[in-house]
Amino acid sequence: MHLPPPDADALGHSARLQALIGAEIAGSGWMPFSRYMALALYAPGLGYYSGALQKFGSGGDFVTAPELSPLFGRCLAIQLAELMQLSAPHLLEAGAGSGRLAADLLRALDRIGCPPESYRILELSADLRARQRALIEREVPALAGRVEWLDTLPERFSGVVFGNELLDALPVERVRTTVQGIEEAGIVLDGDGQIVPSWRVAPPAIADAARALGLPPGYETELGLAGRAWVAEWARRIDRGALLLIDYGFPQAEYYHPDRSTGTLMCHYRHHAHADPMWMPGLCDITAHVDFTAVAQSAFDAGLSLAGYTSQASFLLNCGLPALLSDEPEPLARAKRNAEVNQLTSPAEMGELFKVICMTRGIASPLTGFARGDRSHTL
Repeated sequence: MHLPPPDADALGHSARLQALIGAEIAGSGWMPFSRYMALALYAPGLGYYSGALQKFGSGGDFVTAPELSPLFGRCLAIQLAELMQLSAPHLLEAGAGSGRLAADLLRALDRIGCPPESYRILELSADLRARQRALIEREVPALAGRVEWLDTLPERFSGVVFGNELLDALPVERVRTTVQGIEEAGIVLDGDGQIVPSWRVAPPAIADAARALGLPPGYETELGLAGRAWVAEWARRIDRGALLLIDYGFPQAEYYHPDRSTGTLMCHYRHHAHADPMWMPGLCDITAHVDFTAVAQSAFDAGLSLAGYTSQASFLLNCGLPALLSDEPEPLARAKRNAEVNQLTSPAEMGELFKVICMTRGIASPLTGFARGDRSHTL
């Protein structure tokens, strides 16, 4: 790998996290990959998302759709406004990143006369909370008082729960099939005390989930069991409203296609992608694509209805993206927006890989974002 070298502070940060992980492994001799991923991303003060390193935008490790263009938030606001009108005037964003989407949504919803009575953010990182608060107070001060940060899921909720690029960062199980059965990936310490990958026979719950996929011998992949549980938990807590998620992934038939026999796990560091999750934990994002069939099934089993599933491109177009482009009178600004739209909607960029799924309770009306191009039948 040819990656930009971390500076001394970053190296020290990663070394402290590796020591924490190593100490836990030393106590048990084995760490499941999902536990390693959880620590690498969320260990208090040291994990990738809980540390103070810049993550989002051109100066970080990757760019999300809200960072790319305000048009993303303006389109999403159309769908959120409709859902609030059909349920309750409350929004809850899970994992708000830099706060860019929250600020854009509050501004856009106010512009169309549909500001939420409350905007809650479920965010575990103290550093990200501070960044979010500062951005929101700076850009939408008149609505900042409606924003509240949560440490845990509310017991009950009516309104819209949503997340952009959230499920891909939840810990996954890594599994592989052999002629003897199913194995799970984990982490051990080598003779020098360094963390290294390892494999062992998978416990029953993981083995059963993998066998249900009918994978051939030699196939390696991920199981997003934490993501399924997260969706099911929200389904139990929503009284009336919607759970809307935007992320990259596939329906099950595509996710576990023979051509994808090494899985989808990927790491990001300073806009470079690599496939080694053991490299500098705490400095890299670790992600896996989303199995949207499993997401929909988990929501359905917990009592939600599938209201729509489509590509990001179709969703944004349904929510009026072309009209928003025509609102920009300045030629140079319009050219910039056109370039942003291309990245958001092009099949070669984010348009096809990213999907939007919406599950509801107590809402029967068709939704604007899925009016055309709905692929619910493919799940």
